[in-house]
Amino acid sequence: PVIACDCAACASDDPRDRRTRTGAAIAWTDPAGAERVALLDATPDLRQQALRHDLRRCDAIFFTHHHVDHIFGLDEVRRFNAVMRAPIDVFADAHTLESLRRVYKHVFDARANVNKSFVATLLPRQVRALESVSLHGLRFTPIPLLHGRLPILGWRVDAESAATRADWLPLAYCTDVSAVPPEAWPALDGVRTLVLDALRRRKHPTHLSIDEAVSIAQRVAADRTLFVHMGHEVVHAEVDPTLPEGVSLAYDGLTLGDDATPRPPDPDRRPGPA
Repeated sequence: PVIACDCAACASDDPRDRRTRTGAAIAWTDPAGAERVALLDATPDLRQQALRHDLRRCDAIFFTHHHVDHIFGLDEVRRFNAVMRAPIDVFADAHTLESLRRVYKHVFDARANVNKSFVATLLPRQVRALESVSLHGLRFTPIPLLHGRLPILGWRVDAESAATRADWLPLAYCTDVSAVPPEAWPALDGVRTLVLDALRRRKHPTHLSIDEAVSIAQRVAADRTLFVHMGHEVVHAEVDPTLPEGVSLAYDGLTLGDDATPRPPDPDRRPGPA
């Protein structure tokens, strides 16, 4: 919802219209049998999202770009450091890492802080488009995308062993997209789950419209496509039924299981402890 707005989406009592900022978590069991979690971006709502899904660890964060709605939850991951007693790898392109170091100087240059304080322990890892990263049995490949004139990254996730296979993999996560450049299309081949930006019906200079997103979804032809980053112009119950078969709007609390079937939100679920 938008502050001080009484439109149909903002006034809706449908829990699917109560959207926090767009982010995701990948949870899996590695080949050694250990539970792993990676975040896709660190939204300003990360604490609320982590509590809702009872996240207990964070092994890595894969950033798409440096905008506020995708990085302003980074301070929250210090709790995972404390629980795991381990640092967290942060994967991003050079521009995003530069922004993170500037915004979170107290984290990346903690020795300069006036007072010693509890800050996150992060290991920055610079990535380049289409150069994959292997992490505990999964392969994460940065996909070059455009957010208006700004080059950003999507992320493709593949299983690297039988132990990490899931029916929803390979997955491509492509938020805040306005265009897919030619070199990115091969990285979308063969994905079973496509998560794709779809801001609203009307065109926008830095985001896909719903019709533009449908066109990309049909070209990719994933088993399932989930639209994310919808604005308050989008009322879930009105728009979702109009989408093609295999394409739907995502919503807060959506979880993909091994059958790639989303679980409906449970408004009565109580979050686990921090």
